[in-house]
Amino acid sequence: MTASTWSHIRNFHLPYLREFQQRGWITHVGCAGIPNDLPSCVDRAIELPFEKKMTAPANFCAAKTLRVRIKAERYDLIITHTSLAAFFTRLAVKGMKNRPKLINVSHGYLFDDDTPALKRGVLLEAERMTAPETDLLLTMNAWDCAAAKRYRLAPRVEKIPGIGVDFSKLDAATQEDGAALRGKLGIPTDAFVLVYPAEFSARKSQHVLIEATAKLPESAVLVLPGSGALLEDCKAQAQRLGLGARVLFPGYISEMGPWYRMADAAVTSSRIEGLPFNVMEAMYCGLPVAASAVKGHTDLIEDGVTGLLYPYGNAAACAERIRALMEDAALHTRLAAEAAAQVKQYRLNAVLESVMKQYEAVGAHAENSQMGI
Repeated sequence: MTASTWSHIRNFHLPYLREFQQRGWITHVGCAGIPNDLPSCVDRAIELPFEKKMTAPANFCAAKTLRVRIKAERYDLIITHTSLAAFFTRLAVKGMKNRPKLINVSHGYLFDDDTPALKRGVLLEAERMTAPETDLLLTMNAWDCAAAKRYRLAPRVEKIPGIGVDFSKLDAATQEDGAALRGKLGIPTDAFVLVYPAEFSARKSQHVLIEATAKLPESAVLVLPGSGALLEDCKAQAQRLGLGARVLFPGYISEMGPWYRMADAAVTSSRIEGLPFNVMEAMYCGLPVAASAVKGHTDLIEDGVTGLLYPYGNAAACAERIRALMEDAALHTRLAAEAAAQVKQYRLNAVLESVMKQYEAVGAHAENSQMGI
């Protein structure tokens, strides 16, 4: 199994690694930032110097390291995650005789029909170039699945309902925890709290939500947990708009349960998504969601039924949708209830077995199906 960082594997894939162990698979992982205390379900870890910039020399070094290791270990099956790690892993096996079977799990292509032609062309060409090394491509939303089939990005393309969300980690948080957190943050009890946990980046577009908050009544408070390159820019924007007391930046939060319980609604302004965990977690916690109408969001939210959608980048439309949640208690209650009911299909225990069947269908063609990376 390869992913760009250990945090990605830790946060999303440990249940699968445990399942591999239970089924007798010998499992190696390759990523950057490997900790000293690896879980017992990982038989070996390979440090790979992945960097976010696609053309970084370190990424080509990582591909070279992988090629040597793959030849030495003679893996039966490779499962890749994240666009960058998937590209360089498939690059590593290109032209290799008797290469392992390879499954690429796409968590969301970073392009769609509205992406500028040059960027879309470059990203699409990277996928096309490595399509021959992809025995099975698993996609998570309708647009990605259709695009993968249209552009023939693998001989076999399937759509899965994500990789499953472990909602149980949210169950321990209570409404009392949420109320206590409000008090700690100095948020008035009558405030309407909006929450959006995400990395501060151009793709996540927090600036749209900050602009929308300026158009809302003063009772609206926006909470933006997370870190990232654009954090300081967003803080400066909030100050310029006179929102210093109404837009909060608590930093990276590892346990979001109390923060969802504190909130009245969730919002998201992302430019593009795969199948976002933060939206599913908010829905599970009974929060209505106002989301940008982009792929990934539209797979989870039916406008007016399980949430509200607005055109990406339109702060005025975003504010209008939030205002509807603030002013229409019946709408708020109905959307929250329907969202909580619909999101149950994405539970980890409902999804894991179906994804494992996809893994095993490819692994069964290997001689003994005992190793993954």
